Amino acid sequence: MTDLTRLSASALADLLTAGEVSSVEATRAHLDRIESVDADVHAFLHVAGDNAIRTAAEIDGRRAAGDPLGALAGVPVAIKDVLATHDMPSTSGSRILEGWIPPYDATVVRKLREADLVPLGKTNMDEFAMGSSTEHSAYGPTRNPWDLERIPGGSGGGSAAAVSAFEAPFALGSDTGGSIRQPAAVTGSVGVKPTYGGVSRYGAIALASSLDQVGPVSRSVLDAGLLHDVIAGHDPFDSTSLTDSWPSMADAARAGLRDDALRGVRIGVVRELNGAGFQAGVKQRFDEALAVLQVAGAEVVEVEAPSFEYAVAAYYLILPAEASSNLARFDSVRFGLRVDPAEGPVTVERVMAATRDAGFGPEVKRRIILGTYALSAGYYDAYYGSAQKVRTLIQRDFSAAFEKVDVLVSPSAPTTAFKFGEKLADPMAMYLNDITTIPANLAGVPGMGLPIGLAPEDGLPVGMQLMAPARADARLYTIGAALERLLEQQWGGPLLSQAPDLSATEMFASEEGAV
Repeated sequence: MTDLTRLSASALADLLTAGEVSSVEATRAHLDRIESVDADVHAFLHVAGDNAIRTAAEIDGRRAAGDPLGALAGVPVAIKDVLATHDMPSTSGSRILEGWIPPYDATVVRKLREADLVPLGKTNMDEFAMGSSTEHSAYGPTRNPWDLERIPGGSGGGSAAAVSAFEAPFALGSDTGGSIRQPAAVTGSVGVKPTYGGVSRYGAIALASSLDQVGPVSRSVLDAGLLHDVIAGHDPFDSTSLTDSWPSMADAARAGLRDDALRGVRIGVVRELNGAGFQAGVKQRFDEALAVLQVAGAEVVEVEAPSFEYAVAAYYLILPAEASSNLARFDSVRFGLRVDPAEGPVTVERVMAATRDAGFGPEVKRRIILGTYALSAGYYDAYYGSAQKVRTLIQRDFSAAFEKVDVLVSPSAPTTAFKFGEKLADPMAMYLNDITTIPANLAGVPGMGLPIGLAPEDGLPVGMQLMAPARADARLYTIGAALERLLEQQWGGPLLSQAPDLSATEMFASEEGAV
């Protein structure tokens, strides 16, 4: 029998619709895979085994009865732990929310359930989505399925690792400065940050409200489009939600399979996002992908975006400032952890201080301190206000660039996956890992990351980032699917088919204590 965990979400959906496979069979196959490999990968913080099987059985029963079902009915899905789920813990990777079960679902989770998908569980992440490696999770790091000694990216390393380790066909992630696209780059998966406001943030535990965006993680552009179609749309519970009527992203991906899909497309290479500090193998694979686009009929030109040089600096003032405000709600009074002071009077202020000291990790504390300082009297205009002005300049650079080209491209990350601990001692080195992805969040434009090969020096995945104007998400899917098809013709199949056999690395990890 076909290994159901190796199928794409679209292929699995076709088998389910045809009645050749039951949802219980598909769900059990993925749960078995999780049980087999996740002790080493640690992609999941919570596995909803019994609930998943129960949900799958209900869907099978409704299918047998002839009830109307969603196009993806019965397909399993993983959910980043930043999203509220009424029947599973939602910790955002933090001890301060350990064991907390919300009384409601995030809008995107509700949409998954209404579309008859089967939630497998919650995936690991950097605490409150603060990080680029998933080393900042309070529950231990996730490991890259390509090499268990290396990071899977962050903050959504759990979702990307679950998909690339064949533990789930696709997953939901969140992207504040690259937390979908950067993990996709280092794990050989596909990740999309939709236009800001195109997907509801209601029920997503907030990091930086003007930057956060929920999006799909998958093994193909089409699968990402199918999941995007499920979660997109206006939500009255989210004041920033756009009222647009969105086209089908899956149909846009299918349009990319035409032979002439890239003919006449104008591709802009962002000079500021492809310079010094980029790994040689990353640049090589990026240049090769550009050549593939040109052979297929696309026009490739260099585009200048001078304000992008200041994106990281602006981002690391805006994000901590908003995080400082958002995380003030974790006060030991309303929900979550409560720690009484070791000695002295038990006052609200002292309980709050003890709780936040015990519940927050070092990276969260670092950013709260930085953000509170940037918002303090006498410094607001000099820091936060100035950063917002830079943000406006970046938005103008995007607008000017999109007058000349259809999409902008860059490497998704400057390097392949680095080893655990390499950048923990140097926060700035970690922050610079998101140098290519941050501008899209500051401007609110959509971005897609997809694999373009393996770096010759280490054999690890390399990703390309595509960026389109706001509301032009469908353009990413058409161009991304076209490039994916051409590259897979060269590779002889999906890049993930070249990933190491985890059963071999499990033995190495357990016997040698490598991770």
